[in-house]
Amino acid sequence: MFRPCIDLHEGKVKQIVGGTLEGAPGRLRTNFVSDRSAAWFAELYRRDGLTGGHIIMLGPGNETEARAALAVYPGGLQIGGGLNASNARAWLDAGASHVIVTSWVFRDGRLDSARLNELVKAVGKTRLVLDLSCRRRGDNYFVVTDRWQKFTELAISVETLESLAHSCAGFLVHAVDVEGLCRGIDRELVEKLGRGSPIPTTYAGGANSIADLEEVTRLGRGRIDLTIGSALDIFGGNGVKYAEVVAFNRRRAKVASV
Repeated sequence: MFRPCIDLHEGKVKQIVGGTLEGAPGRLRTNFVSDRSAAWFAELYRRDGLTGGHIIMLGPGNETEARAALAVYPGGLQIGGGLNASNARAWLDAGASHVIVTSWVFRDGRLDSARLNELVKAVGKTRLVLDLSCRRRGDNYFVVTDRWQKFTELAISVETLESLAHSCAGFLVHAVDVEGLCRGIDRELVEKLGRGSPIPTTYAGGANSIADLEEVTRLGRGRIDLTIGSALDIFGGNGVKYAEVVAFNRRRAKVASV
């Protein structure tokens, strides 16, 4: 299924090449900046019955826009970006269906089990999504934190996915190496997720056509959903029409109901 997104940076809805979020001044590469509010996109998704989407706050200055979007579509969107055990509950109260957390559950490159348990106690595993966005190093994919710049020691594997599934309701995985480039999905990563994830998982990164949505469905064995960003026409892209992904979801839902 297609899952929608709203990426916020400096209070604006943007599409950014993921690997350039931090680093030397001037390195940030932005594909698109919308003149529409986050709430406008949330209303669009609500109108078309798109569920399982997410808002990601890329840095400070995005809270007002995020809260406005959640108010428009309460229970319809997940939220992530700077969340931890002390503020996650407030975002659920603001209307998020789930909170998405990455960096806070890692310390010095390692998964901090105590922090993860604290988070589960704060919001409950059924309202928690773990962001396992990753970059390739050698033959493996490793989770990256702090705006996707710092490698952790946690590799994406069947064992990792099965273990973490006991603590959350889903995974969000950006393929950072291809995020925002519109050069096609990372097929190997999608296959790995399809083989190993026992809970709902959304993949994001590189999608540039409706064929990629069909491919993720096939490679992921029908268990992996796809977010499309920069290639989508509502984000200034020309590879995928928004109407196409809405129609795809409706076809899939119809088949599933038979």
